[in-house]
Amino acid sequence: MKLGIVGLPNVGKSTLFNSLTKAGAESANYPFCTIDPNVGVVPVPDFRLKLLSDLYNSEKITPAVIEFVDIAGLVKGASKGEGLGNQFLANIREVDAIVHVVRCFEDPNVIHVDGSVDPLRDIETINLELIFSDIEVIDRRIAKMGKGAASNKALAKELNILKAVKEHLENGNLAKSFECEDDEEQAFVASLDLLTWKPVIFAANVGEDDLADDGASNPHVQAVRKFASENDSEVFVVCAQIEEEISELDDDEKKMFLDDLGLKESGLDKLIAASYRLLGLISYLTAGEKETRAWTIKVGTKAPQAAGKIHTDFERGFIKAEVVNYKDLLDCGSYNGAKEKGLVRMEGKDYVMKDGDVVLFRFNV
Repeated sequence: MKLGIVGLPNVGKSTLFNSLTKAGAESANYPFCTIDPNVGVVPVPDFRLKLLSDLYNSEKITPAVIEFVDIAGLVKGASKGEGLGNQFLANIREVDAIVHVVRCFEDPNVIHVDGSVDPLRDIETINLELIFSDIEVIDRRIAKMGKGAASNKALAKELNILKAVKEHLENGNLAKSFECEDDEEQAFVASLDLLTWKPVIFAANVGEDDLADDGASNPHVQAVRKFASENDSEVFVVCAQIEEEISELDDDEKKMFLDDLGLKESGLDKLIAASYRLLGLISYLTAGEKETRAWTIKVGTKAPQAAGKIHTDFERGFIKAEVVNYKDLLDCGSYNGAKEKGLVRMEGKDYVMKDGDVVLFRFNV
């Protein structure tokens, strides 16, 4: 999973990236200090891995990972060459979802590029730049079709869809709110790789005082939550400065620090939960003496395709999957114990994987 972190200058974007990845991207109180995209790979916290590893005395634990890309600060007019221009576009096109950091804190010492704190205005600024970019993509696609659409029914249909999407964008709407007539039309629009088609998670960056009640008393956060609910997006509340402090601590210190603040989870935990929900992801697990590992798949993935995540041979030669829920396995104390109680199931090609399945795939190539 690859997430692109965007936001206007001085909203806390690079500070959040630093804390999430400990990659040390430069962070400063002026625009454009993050000129080249920084990339950090972060393990997905999963308490089940340690428990299963202990059960099997595994030599190593391999968690699922998320790749974060810190994308250079956007400003009004970026699509027309303002600020860093649209050099961010190539980087953002490759991500699965966009994490949009919006400033929801007041601090006279941190300059806002537009002079005041207004998260909805900031969201609109970035959305407009992404919309302008998408319109350019569609214009190029229309131009490429040329006269071919006049004599080709399939091309003519695509041209009509392109024109409809362009009109939708020109009215200030995001591509993802375009109503497709059928699955075929939806697949075509998805294939255009438009920026405003991508799912969005808003990171409402607040001051420390707003963390305890999860931003409930912060009007800026409430405005972002309302906007997100109307636009099929996720929101999580985070204090980038606190996250940066947490990132320097070991696991025990981190837990004590969060307890002192009255928090159950870190911003990273919230972000990962939000991204899994938004992208419809779950994890299944494999465990043994050599390795205990988490594998990320889409909700609804069937056993052979899940096996293919490990190796294409597993999918091609799939015979069956031996499946047990991780909790049942831990409660029984061993795989054989779970088998004796009838908790290990033999599943075939039509089995739909569930979060927390511990699986042993049988295959023959």
